[in-house]
Amino acid sequence: MMNRQRIVITGASGQLGSELKDLLSGEPLWDCVFLGRQQLPLEQTEAIEGLLSGYAPDILIHAGAYTAVDKAEEEADLADKVNHLACAEIARYCRHHQVKLIAISTDYVFDGLSEEPLNEEAPTRPINRYGITKLEGEKAIQKICPDAIIIRTSWVYSSYGRNFVKTMLRLMDEREEISVVNDQVGSPTYAADLATAIRDILKAERWVPGVYHYSNEGQLSWYDFAVAIKELAGKSCVVRPISSEEFPTMAKRPKYSLLDKAKIKQTFGLEVPYWKDSLQSMLAKINSQNSK
Repeated sequence: MMNRQRIVITGASGQLGSELKDLLSGEPLWDCVFLGRQQLPLEQTEAIEGLLSGYAPDILIHAGAYTAVDKAEEEADLADKVNHLACAEIARYCRHHQVKLIAISTDYVFDGLSEEPLNEEAPTRPINRYGITKLEGEKAIQKICPDAIIIRTSWVYSSYGRNFVKTMLRLMDEREEISVVNDQVGSPTYAADLATAIRDILKAERWVPGVYHYSNEGQLSWYDFAVAIKELAGKSCVVRPISSEEFPTMAKRPKYSLLDKAKIKQTFGLEVPYWKDSLQSMLAKINSQNSK
């Protein structure tokens, strides 16, 4: 009988980590270990190599990150440690021990000034601290561990954790009217779909290193997304469109960050679900959880 490969997943309690746990735990091919902040504190960069050695992974999925976009403006050093320096340590470990590495990055590495879907060769020019630290993490991984796969994704949501969909559902129950920006365009990513894509990449016949883009199919604004949440969830709250200028945040957001997914689809033969179908699946999952 073939030995099962060991997969170590960071960010165990995050949205993607939680979806990976649901998806991979029953897989006969792999022995999965999920590490949260307690088991692997990413800000303690000097401890990372020793901690990972204790788990001896064959494959490492690095889904852990500092994701508080606005807070990163004030906690730039902490965000840099977690999103950049920890990536460098993880990449070093993977190179030294011949571990396959899949790392998750973000559409926030772009400035949002494009007018067409962004492919992997599009110039990066982040406009907030979070995006800067994620880009530095990407660069460190590519330099230290060129065999790694980096997946940039956008607008991640799930039935787990905190995210836009769950915030909208809560606000729509609490208020008669809400305002949502209509001039930031991209596509959401259901974390369960991204988890499935990662599983399919691991099962693919060949390992092709490099940067890839993944989000659900389609193009929309946050306002469009909120309206769809309202309609599919049967809420009566009024959703009003506003501009980014009317809703100032500590960190700037890219106005346009729609990801071109041609490369990941062609390379690994992936089928990417349409955003509205995925939203419907997630809402159905939440309903079934609530009715238990």
